[in-house]
Amino acid sequence: MAQITTEQMAQLLMGVARAQLAIIDSIENSKAGFKSTHVRPILESASRIRSNHPVALTDFPSRLLLQMLGRNPPDAARVAHELEELVAGSSGIPGRDSLDMT
Repeated sequence: MAQITTEQMAQLLMGVARAQLAIIDSIENSKAGFKSTHVRPILESASRIRSNHPVALTDFPSRLLLQMLGRNPPDAARVAHELEELVAGSSGIPGRDSLDMT
């Protein structure tokens, strides 16, 4: 199997998040308030934004989907950088507070 780069992994994760967002948007279109009432609180819990746990790679997909719910979705370069930091095991990610959508 070929080696996958961080940029490729970031693009893949963004594609998955876009697909998830499309499903969420379709439900929102049929039931107004679904995102804010149901999706956002569950994603915040899944991403452990409000906990005192360090940011982990397992939280990253949920955090990415939360970013996609915002008005300014992240670009691939930013996602790749954050992913690179997580894979490298760095304890602090610059811009971590930008992931907090509260």
